[in-house]
Amino acid sequence: MKTKNQWASKLGFIMATAGAAIGLGNLWKFPYLMGRNGGASFLAVYLFFICILGVPVMMIEMSLGRRTRHDPIQAYGDITSNARIVGVFGVAAAFLILSYYSVIGGWIIKYIVSYASTFQAPADFEAFISAPFEPVVWHFLFLLVTTTICCFGIGGIEKVSKIMMPLLFVLLLVIIGRGITLPGAGEGFKFVFIPNRSAFNMTAVSAALGQVFYSLSLCMGITITYGSYLSDQENIPRSCLSVAGLDTVIALMAGIAIFPAVFSFGLEPGQGPGLIFGTLPKVFSAIKGGPFFALVFFTLVFFAAVTSAIALLEVTVSFALDTLRLSRRTGTILLGTACFLVGIPSALSFGTLSHVTILNYSVFDFIGMITDNILLPLGGVTMCYYIGWKWDPQYLVEEIEKDGIPFKLKKLWILCIRFLTPIMVLAVTITGFYNIYMTVRG
Repeated sequence: MKTKNQWASKLGFIMATAGAAIGLGNLWKFPYLMGRNGGASFLAVYLFFICILGVPVMMIEMSLGRRTRHDPIQAYGDITSNARIVGVFGVAAAFLILSYYSVIGGWIIKYIVSYASTFQAPADFEAFISAPFEPVVWHFLFLLVTTTICCFGIGGIEKVSKIMMPLLFVLLLVIIGRGITLPGAGEGFKFVFIPNRSAFNMTAVSAALGQVFYSLSLCMGITITYGSYLSDQENIPRSCLSVAGLDTVIALMAGIAIFPAVFSFGLEPGQGPGLIFGTLPKVFSAIKGGPFFALVFFTLVFFAAVTSAIALLEVTVSFALDTLRLSRRTGTILLGTACFLVGIPSALSFGTLSHVTILNYSVFDFIGMITDNILLPLGGVTMCYYIGWKWDPQYLVEEIEKDGIPFKLKKLWILCIRFLTPIMVLAVTITGFYNIYMTVRG
């Protein structure tokens, strides 16, 4: 068995793993999904799926990573050679997600620079993202930051996460503190915490189920990779609960930070992706000290984006180290460069390549469709099949119970792996393919 570097501390591991999960899915996607799907009603279903899907799958991946001490492809290969396909899905998804994720990360850097230099948002967001060259530059800068951190290995990842995650929490509290002082902020709290049954339907249930995958970074190989650096003394169930709990708390805090301001100014809460790049800058421009709070907000979004991005890159780097036998520096630079090149069409898909469509998807949306609707769900289905039925989950129970750590819910966990989790993953898969069908049909 290959010996790998390990996390220097339990706190560092939790912060790094939480940082991998807490990203744009929490600060960018989760709030607008709540806005579109009934607020607290959506939240209640989301929390249910976190418990019966998110945590069990996270425990599978973390324990498998620690048991094998390998990258996702080799980790599943240790089960059976045919199971390598599960790891392939995860590594491919991580690489492709990072290619367009970094485009959004570049937008965030643009907003930080704009507020820091001119005390206001870019004059026209649509004009900015449709420019022929500028989005590529910011996309490059974001990947440069990500690649540089990964070049320092898990030590660099751990140090950055231990700084950025607490700062993210503090900055989010600053934004919440300003938001609750706005007139009419109470409507935002009602929206977050009081169910709205009229806006809740099966589409909302499907969205909540899919968001669990996206928010906790499941089936992307991240948890397997980070788990492979974990010491035998670490309590895996407790760690997974801690990460899932922190992830959910930050997502809720994001909603509390955003919606009071949105409602205070009479804006639409279900604005979609344009919520933080189009709607919120209008809010910041209308409040006292707005440029300062805007800078704080986009800085915290940047921290969240970077900690997730380095986790996505580390998945592919781990594969390069284990399978391709490259040095960390060489593998990281090559993969960072490749990700930049693959992401250029996504960066240009709102302008120069806006006329290009693939199956009625823009280039940006097509890459997202491949990952969200195909690679991740198929990875989840095949994971449940190989772990639950072709292998024996008891092997992972033994891994979890190392060093005398109790695991009282192991029977329920195995039941989830074999029955409940596959059913829900299949639901995500079917929904994803249905969405593809409807888009292609036009």
